[in-house]
Amino acid sequence: MVKKIYKTILSVIFSAVFIFSCSNDFAGVVASNDLDERLISKNDFPFFDDESRNWRNVSFGNDYKFIIVTDTHMEDGADFGLRRLPEAVNKHGAKFAVNIGDITQHGTAHDVDMFIDIADSLGVPFYPTIGNHDIYFGTWPVWRDKIGSTNYRIDITEKDEEENEKIHTSLFFLDSANAFLGRKQLDWLEFELKKELPANVFVFTHAAFFTTGIKMQQLTDTRERARVAHILKNKADIMFMGHSHQRAINEAGNVRYVTFEDFKTTGIYIVVDVKPTGVTYTFDKL
Repeated sequence: MVKKIYKTILSVIFSAVFIFSCSNDFAGVVASNDLDERLISKNDFPFFDDESRNWRNVSFGNDYKFIIVTDTHMEDGADFGLRRLPEAVNKHGAKFAVNIGDITQHGTAHDVDMFIDIADSLGVPFYPTIGNHDIYFGTWPVWRDKIGSTNYRIDITEKDEEENEKIHTSLFFLDSANAFLGRKQLDWLEFELKKELPANVFVFTHAAFFTTGIKMQQLTDTRERARVAHILKNKADIMFMGHSHQRAINEAGNVRYVTFEDFKTTGIYIVVDVKPTGVTYTFDKL
């Protein structure tokens, strides 16, 4: 009991500092929910399972591009330019897009619906990652009912010469909305990456591992950061993060860790170019 109370107190403190690092909304600190509660909904996707967007089963060649945005902070019907994202998709011929957290400012049903509407206008899959703002004011049930799981894996396949489906890229989405990942989630990631790996592995989460700004904008547990680096070493290509609204690029264990600017105020996005010969990325702006 004492251990559980201690863990709860630490969680509240860490979450408060984490949330205040990019917000002045105090109510969000006391209303955001616990990670364990969200992980119960693993592999439950009302968003993906709609007939119009079965985005869990995607297949295309091993030469493609995709787009990443972060910290869009859509609020009260204001999309801050995200409705123009189809322009970027068409410009680069992207096969899919990813939003790595703080999709909304307060996690309201209205703004989550706006994200879904924009996703449907994109013409390609648009994968969401949960951020601290997305669980403000007890709004986890909104995400759960409209989108679903916050920790998941997407495999991209291609057909071989015998027309058999073969995985060539895996995308891992991690829930760091409370400023930590937790043992269960990291155990899952480690287990998945011990399997036979595809040619390319990309990881997405909201909380930054490295930042040039306030250190509390990082993942709060240094042991977790060390464990993630160990799990991904020589297995992943790039891990993408947001939250700090600043660019920071680091490398460890042959894995690049890329944190970048918020889309809301800068319009910046990343274009990742995947080829059989390697992976590169560039920054662009709407």
